[in-house]
Amino acid sequence: MDDGSRNAQGPGARASSALTKATPCAQPPEEARGPSVGPVATVAGGIPAVISALRHVYGEMDVVRGTKLLLKVNQKEGFDCPGCAWPDPGHRSMAEFCENGAKAVAEEAMSARVTPEFFRRWSVVDLALQTDHWLGKQGRLTHPMVLREGATHYEPLSWDEAFALVAEELNALDTPDAASFYTSGRTSNEAAFLYQLFVRQFGTNNLPDCSNMCHESSGSALNETVGIGKGTVTLEDFDKADAIFVIGQNPGTNHPRMLSSLEAAARRGCQIVSINPLPETGLNRFKHPQDVLHLIGPGTALNSLFVQVRINGDAALLQGIAKALFEMEDANPGSVVAKGFIDDKTLGFEAYAAHMRAVKWEDVEEGSGVPRAQVLAAAEILARSERTIFCWAMGLTQHRNGVACIQEIVNLTLLRGGIGKPGAGLCPVRGHSNVQGDRTMGIWEKPPEALLTALSREFRFEPPRHHGMDVVDTLHAMHDGRVKVFFALGGNFLSATPDTEFTAEALRRTRLTVHVSTKLNRSHLVHGRRALILPCLGRTERDVQAGGAQFVTVENSMGVVSSSRGSVAPASEHLLSEPVIVARLATAVLGARSRVPWLSLVEDYDRIREQISRVIPGFDDFNRRVREPGGFALPNGPREGRFTTKSGKAHFTVHALQPIALEPGQLLMMTIRTHDQFNTTVYGLDDRYRGIRNGRRVVLLHPADMKAQGLAADQLVDLRSHFEGETRLARGFRVVPYNIPRRCAATYFPEANVLVPVNSFAEKSRTPTSKSVVISITPAGEPRALPAGAVA
Repeated sequence: MDDGSRNAQGPGARASSALTKATPCAQPPEEARGPSVGPVATVAGGIPAVISALRHVYGEMDVVRGTKLLLKVNQKEGFDCPGCAWPDPGHRSMAEFCENGAKAVAEEAMSARVTPEFFRRWSVVDLALQTDHWLGKQGRLTHPMVLREGATHYEPLSWDEAFALVAEELNALDTPDAASFYTSGRTSNEAAFLYQLFVRQFGTNNLPDCSNMCHESSGSALNETVGIGKGTVTLEDFDKADAIFVIGQNPGTNHPRMLSSLEAAARRGCQIVSINPLPETGLNRFKHPQDVLHLIGPGTALNSLFVQVRINGDAALLQGIAKALFEMEDANPGSVVAKGFIDDKTLGFEAYAAHMRAVKWEDVEEGSGVPRAQVLAAAEILARSERTIFCWAMGLTQHRNGVACIQEIVNLTLLRGGIGKPGAGLCPVRGHSNVQGDRTMGIWEKPPEALLTALSREFRFEPPRHHGMDVVDTLHAMHDGRVKVFFALGGNFLSATPDTEFTAEALRRTRLTVHVSTKLNRSHLVHGRRALILPCLGRTERDVQAGGAQFVTVENSMGVVSSSRGSVAPASEHLLSEPVIVARLATAVLGARSRVPWLSLVEDYDRIREQISRVIPGFDDFNRRVREPGGFALPNGPREGRFTTKSGKAHFTVHALQPIALEPGQLLMMTIRTHDQFNTTVYGLDDRYRGIRNGRRVVLLHPADMKAQGLAADQLVDLRSHFEGETRLARGFRVVPYNIPRRCAATYFPEANVLVPVNSFAEKSRTPTSKSVVISITPAGEPRALPAGAVA
């Protein structure tokens, strides 16, 4: 509805008439009993994590296969975990995986199969009635499948027919910009490089990717201020830090192997400060599952200080810490501010200092929700630390002021001279195993001129120079008919994006949707006039081409490139690798228009890497260096003491605080993950660390807010989001009292993505504001006035 009001049902909501179009979906049968709520866990890891990991692995495959795979995860001659991008240590244990990594492996390597017979039995509408959890548990896709115009069921087709269908649609477009090519973070460097090359030879820079929705704010903030859109630390820096600040991040669930580094740091006396609206178990205490001596007992205390900030109060808090540092410096000149570093290496300090001294303490306390004494305690830790690492994740990036908030971290780091020396620096913790590598390989709608020049020189074609579409642009362009073909190399686009109903309608208005996938997901059920599912090999599986067994490469969160080699038989003889899918697609679409020897390149992936070495900076002698144990680190100017901005110096920045005004009865909602999911993949229905089991449609509220609104624990409620006169509705959430700041709320995604407005995004980065959604709550089914045209 273009008047801005819509009924946002979402995965797990009760059925609506829209189900005839295969929207997400009816009340989950496994959640019919509703969630149960128990005590919040006090320690992460330990024996429960081991039991959970093994239960998932051996529940999805036999013991021999499962054990073989676990012993290959993140090993130098094994495969990179399909989960998070936390780096591997130089000296690796026999079991170099975490609980959620084991779940990711189990999901990919499961024994169950989704065959053509499955699709004959299940119509698209019937599949749409199932939950995301159920869809994922049906197994690995085995054949290319097509949903023809007007059909109710997917049916098999050959690979040649699939590529011909895509070529027909793409080559019939009036302009290459009428197609958009999405990429997920699980794609290898080799596949990503070929993909962006194909898309640019086709004639567009429409390359939206999962970075647009996650860490784009980090890249925007860091490129402007230090000259590189990546972190500036290595894993070894964690062994040398005096203090580590973990902000807007839940490593116990999202990056569990990070806890090993934090545990080692805490044991040697490093102070860990966690800043987050929720007190997360993974930053409270940790028992390393492989540390037999410490499995009994309370575990290692990680937090030295927990600062419970209000949702989107981080910028105010960070400015408060900076103000405190200036006050310490004024009281004892030369004791806090790294004047020599600032004079030699930075610009903009005077304006920043003047701004910080003018900041009022009452604005800091009101904006952050943190008392002044606790702000001062955090500032004291930073002032005493000679080597400080700042880590953050999507708790900072997915706000309207996400870029500014990250630049406040940069300001603090520069103030202390904390970049370019061991044990100190900036550490954005990315969530998917090769999302950083995709961007390095050129998956970006705003390509730098140097990349386009290198592509032109190497492959003898003229790439498009105009910027392409990011995720938000693509949603609007599909919705209004400007993008007619949508191609996704991995991912679950519908469930990952904001404003689920808007996204669903946008996808339905295309002529063709194509998804390269390993498993069934909701994006296959909300489709264009025609739809294709193209099944691909997973990380765990052997990839054998004409040149023999192949491996691919990935880049972790800290800029280390390493190899990944699958070891088990593919789920089906009909699967193709992602590089081969891209090469055959390019051959079918471009034909004689392209001089690239696509099919020759994928006979031996060394040939792809040779091309990469001549195009992408830092990949010289790629084939030799990636075969060295542990791979190699890419150049990083700031890490090496050289800021790579145009000025050659780091930049302080000044930002006015941007408080979010809430009307009476409104709360600020953030979406979060459960411990039983990774991104949009739902492993189970429990959130063990938070004490919530058998349910995902819950809303976490402060007990005082519940009382003020007349709500009771376990009560069924409806959520409405409010943005610039628009109202979105999500039905059927159960209230859970929780330790969360007043006037804040937390819900799980993708269930609550229906409430995230498509036009609410971060300044500069355009990242959807999934952590800053203004909502109101009413008892389920209670009538309430909505804007004209809304459907309740």
